[in-house]
Amino acid sequence: MLFRPRAMRSRCGTSIGANVEEAIGGQSRADFVSKMSIAYKEARETSYWLRLLKDTNYLTQSEFESIHADAEELCRIIASIQKTTKGHQYANS
Repeated sequence: MLFRPRAMRSRCGTSIGANVEEAIGGQSRADFVSKMSIAYKEARETSYWLRLLKDTNYLTQSEFESIHADAEELCRIIASIQKTTKGHQYANS
């Protein structure tokens, strides 16, 4: 298998935004939660690829620390949105 780390990072990173946009345009709360769940998984995958890029010297330690901190913050934001949305979903049931 051909190792293309930059392509994977780009695919994962752009998929996060695409899924958030789909969530915003979702047809229901369940659709919103589902798309945000996918965005969260893609954010976690991006975090993995960033670690791999650092471990294989495609990123310097300082580049990694900056980008990875942003990726982890994005994971926390999406997780918070999911938690809040799911909480409202059960409160309104």
